[in-house]
Amino acid sequence: MSRRPDPVPHFSTEAEERTYWERHDSADHVDWSKAANVRLPNLKPSSTSISLRLPNSLLEQIKVAAGKRGVPYQSLIKIWLAEKIDTSGAKR
Repeated sequence: MSRRPDPVPHFSTEAEERTYWERHDSADHVDWSKAANVRLPNLKPSSTSISLRLPNSLLEQIKVAAGKRGVPYQSLIKIWLAEKIDTSGAKR
């Protein structure tokens, strides 16, 4: 049997609210019986920008290959890297 969540008190100031939440667990104020699973289909994994030096001729070949496929060259590089990882048996 689930218990009723504690009501959230009224706060006069932001400082008062901040102090309250520093000392109380928000889980005590959630009715978990009303919780539902959600899907986030448009959630994109976080990424990190890197700098990669390539010979000009190699970069031009990659851009041509990307153009033939109709994708940005950076996306094509990511696709190729992911495919290589998958075929080598390494885990992502």
